[in-house]
Amino acid sequence: MSDVKGFDLIGDVHGCAFSLGMLLERLGYRLERGAYRHPGRQALFVGDIIDRGPRIRESLHLVRNMVEAGTAQVVMGNHEYNFLCYCTPGRPGSGLEYLRSHTSRHHRVLEDTLDAFESYPQERHDFLAWIREMPIFLEFEHFRVIHACWPQALLDRFSLEYGGNRITEDFLHRSVDPANFECELMDRALRGTQMKLPNGAVITSKDGFQRRYFRTKFWAESAECYGDVVFQPDPLPDEIAGMALSTVDREQLLHYGEDEKLLFVGHYWRDGEPAPITSNIACLDYSAVKFGKLVAYRYDHEARIDPAKFVWVDVAREVRRPESGDVL
Repeated sequence: MSDVKGFDLIGDVHGCAFSLGMLLERLGYRLERGAYRHPGRQALFVGDIIDRGPRIRESLHLVRNMVEAGTAQVVMGNHEYNFLCYCTPGRPGSGLEYLRSHTSRHHRVLEDTLDAFESYPQERHDFLAWIREMPIFLEFEHFRVIHACWPQALLDRFSLEYGGNRITEDFLHRSVDPANFECELMDRALRGTQMKLPNGAVITSKDGFQRRYFRTKFWAESAECYGDVVFQPDPLPDEIAGMALSTVDREQLLHYGEDEKLLFVGHYWRDGEPAPITSNIACLDYSAVKFGKLVAYRYDHEARIDPAKFVWVDVAREVRRPESGDVL
């Protein structure tokens, strides 16, 4: 679309195709010739189109049709990456049957997507090929899009060694080895920054997993304690939140400064009314698949993120539960 006048950044869909159609209509897109189109705007999806929701295939078809029509772009989310690795056999001699092991935990996260394609093997094959071609970031003159975090040094190295913004088959295989920079890049870009809980502590998250790490802010400038840097739905226990950050942990924090380009991410399961994180960072994931909100931001080349430009569908209030009992 050479006549794009503005962009609509759209948060994690997670199989909520019906809610996505509502949001696109609200943004002024109309379904024409098999794809949602806008006469002067383009949608930019921040990743995590799949998993958890009831209409995963439909969501992928909707987004891919828009991308192929030139009315949208999409970056890879950690759920697309996990699906790709789960379905990609390891190379001979690697010792890996698949790039992501088929443990019960990994299967549980991907179960809805695997089930959705059980009767559509060719579609699964085609979508995996399409996911492999997804960029891991988009950078424009005045703003950036990535699923979870913008690790500048790692992205600079990626651009130098691989060129462009898409992974290769070799990159994919190297990315599952923690000894490689490719693994660190995908972890930072698609999962964000995290920190090990102090003193060997373990917490149980709302999704039932036991975790030794917690997600952290990548923009905190003057953090003093662990509670100052946590950025996830599950709070830290009070005794940990109030502990002073160790020197080692403080040094590992990234900082995306307010002088950087606008940055749009998803991933973090926020709640409440959509609002900027900082004047130049917006998270668009508001837990749509858990009856939260499917959120977009209407970008029109403003220098700072405008709180009035968030648009959303309130899934719990606006999307009726179909008779089948499926969650939208």
